[in-house]
Amino acid sequence: MKVLHILDHSVPIFSGYSFRSANIVRFQKALGIDPVVLTSPKHGSALNDVEEIDGVRYHRTTVLPHVLGNDLPFIKEVRLMRQLKARIAEVARLEQVNLIHSHSPSLNGFPAWMIARKLNLPFVYEARAFWEDAAVDHGTFRAGSLRYRVSRAFESVVFRKADAVIVIAEAMQRELCQRGMSNETISVIPNGVDTEAFRPRPRNRELAQRLELNGGPVFGFVGSFYHYEGLRLLLEAFPGIQAQVPGARLLLVGGGPEEQVLRELSSRCNGAVSIIGNVPHAQVPDYYSLIDVLIYPRQRMRLTDLVTPLKPLEAMAMGKAVVASDVGGHRELIQHEITGLLFRADDATALAREGMRAAMDGDLREKLGRLGRKHVEQERAWRDIVSKYLDIYNQLLH
Repeated sequence: MKVLHILDHSVPIFSGYSFRSANIVRFQKALGIDPVVLTSPKHGSALNDVEEIDGVRYHRTTVLPHVLGNDLPFIKEVRLMRQLKARIAEVARLEQVNLIHSHSPSLNGFPAWMIARKLNLPFVYEARAFWEDAAVDHGTFRAGSLRYRVSRAFESVVFRKADAVIVIAEAMQRELCQRGMSNETISVIPNGVDTEAFRPRPRNRELAQRLELNGGPVFGFVGSFYHYEGLRLLLEAFPGIQAQVPGARLLLVGGGPEEQVLRELSSRCNGAVSIIGNVPHAQVPDYYSLIDVLIYPRQRMRLTDLVTPLKPLEAMAMGKAVVASDVGGHRELIQHEITGLLFRADDATALAREGMRAAMDGDLREKLGRLGRKHVEQERAWRDIVSKYLDIYNQLLH
C-alpha cells in the first residue's frame, strides 16, 4: 500500500507540525505501509526536487514566485493551490500511489481532493488545527472577518468531500459535529511520542556545566515561541519564582516570532534566563535532561482549547514534572495532580504557585514524572497510535 502524504511543510523545518508528520511516516513505514511525502510551496524549496529522509521520499514543490497583485485577498492562495494541484497529479502518477492523505490546511486539502477524484483514489483529510484560528493568533486576519469566515467555510467543504476525516483532539471532533458532520466519519488520532527516543536519562552534566545550570532548580520550556504559547506570562511570573526559590533558573529551547520580545523580557531576571534557540532534534532529550520542571503556559483561546500540543508528551515521556495552563488542549493530555499540574490560564500568580510546588517538592516531582511516563507508554506511544491509520486505509481500499 503506497500512500501520498501532502504536507504544508516538513522536516528539517523545526515545528510540531513537521515532527508529527515525520513520526507518522516513519512508523507507517515500520508497519509495512509505503509512505511518500509531497510538501507545498510554503516549505520554501527552490526546485521541484526530491530528497530522502529516514528512508522516505520527500518530493518538494517550488516556492511560489511573487507576481503583481499577489497581495490582493485570496489571489496568492488560488495560485498556491493551482501550483500544488499540478504537482500532486505529477507525483501521484509517478509514484503510482493507492491513496492520497492530505494534512491541513485546506490549501493542501482542496487540490489533493481534486486530484484524488480525478485519479479515482481514496482521499483522507487530516486537520492538525483549524487554520482560521491559527491565522488569528499569527495576525494574518481577525476573528470573524471576511477572510476568517471564508477560510472556515472553505475548510468545511474539504471536510465534507473527504472519504475519511482525521483530527488530533476530541474537542476538534466535537467542533466538526457542531458544523453538521457525522461523528462516525471522524477519527481522532492524537499526538504521540517516540517513547524510545524520549525516555528518562541522567542529567547531561557536561551540557549543564556549559550552560552554568549546576545550582538551583531549572524551570524550562521546549518548543516554538509563538504568542499563544504564553511565554510572556512565564517571564512575567519568573521574578516571583526567583524570590521564593533560591538559585532558580529558566531555560527556553526553541525559536519563533516571539524570540526577540522574550530576550528583552528576560533582561529583568538578573541573568537567570537562558534562551538557547533551536537545536538539532537528536539533541533535544539532552536539554530535557537539564530541566526539573517543564512549564507550558498556553493562553486561553479557541486554538488552544481545541488543539492538543505535542511537547508536553515529550516531557512526560522523559519522566519530567509538567506544569501547564488549564486550556482544553492541555486537559486532554494531563490529569491534574496525577500526570502533571494544571493552573488557571493567563494567571501569572497561579503559574508561579504550581511551578514552585513542583520545584520544591521532590516526592511530587518524582510521582508526576513516573505516572506521566507510564501514561504515555500506555496511551500515547507513536507505534500504537500510528496503527490506527492502517485500519482507516484498509477500510477505504477494500
